[in-house]
Amino acid sequence: MRKVAIYAALIAIAIFMTFPFLWTLLVSLKTRGPIFSIPPDLWPSPLSLANYVGVWETLPLPRYILNSLQITFIGVSLTLLICSLAAYPLARLQFPGKNLVFYAIIATLMLPEHIGLIVNFITLTKLRIVDTFASVYLPSLASIFGIFLLRQAYLSIPQELEDAARIDGAGDMVIWWRIMLPLITPALATLAIFQFVAFWNSFLWPIIILKTPDKYPLAAGLLYLRGLFAHNTRLIAAGTVIATVPIIIVFLFTQRYFMRGITAGAIR
Repeated sequence: MRKVAIYAALIAIAIFMTFPFLWTLLVSLKTRGPIFSIPPDLWPSPLSLANYVGVWETLPLPRYILNSLQITFIGVSLTLLICSLAAYPLARLQFPGKNLVFYAIIATLMLPEHIGLIVNFITLTKLRIVDTFASVYLPSLASIFGIFLLRQAYLSIPQELEDAARIDGAGDMVIWWRIMLPLITPALATLAIFQFVAFWNSFLWPIIILKTPDKYPLAAGLLYLRGLFAHNTRLIAAGTVIATVPIIIVFLFTQRYFMRGITAGAIR
């Protein structure tokens, strides 16, 4: 009886969590009828892809998708490189003030994310890279969460492996590249998923830093589905579904790494 109650509660939570996406999907398939009715009308009749065709005709969708892919691919790749390099000495090397440095880095998690918008904008302006794809992903490369996650993964690796490599004459970079990185693959995959979602869904910062609308990523480009005085909710819903599907696909293919990586170092 207890197991039935647990499964019933989990099913109820799953329905509650997936309802917004389910509602958005159904609205995107509607061409007529009420949208915000209570109780909501959860059966689109008839089914139609007209709203998706409308999004395709209204926006330069291939350009926005290509922009998002470029920003996301470079951003995720550089984030994995930088965070894995930053976390390694914090976990495996000994130097004065190591813990102080780590705690100072973690303390920045308490700062609101938007507090750095002005500083980042001024910095990128001084560097003369405003209105470029680099200006979108550069401020997010040193992920504090990523450094913490990979540090915990490094700590879970037995010290004996590192000692054996040093006896064989391997240096720090060789140990990092040939021993540490392969062993923290699940944690790297987890961080890649989080960063993929963050870069793919980037909205506010691209609007601030990019002056050319043709360089917008998909999430920012969907803003043009909303007019100044009116907007088509069905088209917005269709655009939202288009932007969400890649995230679902990536998670489905990497979910086995996700659960292993998110618990990396938990048993220490």
